[in-house]
Amino acid sequence: MLTISHHQRYFLYQGPADMRKGFDGLSGLVCNEMGQDPVSGDLFLFFNRRCNQIKILQWDRDGFAMYSKRLEKGTFEIPKNNEKNISADILSCILQGIKLASIRKRKRYTRAA
Repeated sequence: MLTISHHQRYFLYQGPADMRKGFDGLSGLVCNEMGQDPVSGDLFLFFNRRCNQIKILQWDRDGFAMYSKRLEKGTFEIPKNNEKNISADILSCILQGIKLASIRKRKRYTRAA
């Protein structure tokens, strides 16, 4: 089961991905193209060219888990700022079809590191 948590990191693959790729192909993209460790427990997001499909790859303690969704109508919105790391809130909005430009967050306290 896919859980979206603020305790995880979410990495967005830049560019369209071949949705025929499976566990090995996507983990190869994570290593070779994204420069990340696929067994880190982070979630890696891949979209197809038409942005109507998403695949999410995650290492789940003892093996890979892959989540896939195909929209019958409409498209997913990919953040335009070319960020490789996105927040749990942004991922949730992408999956729910919320327009990212309309999101305005109110100020909240954040603890300085």
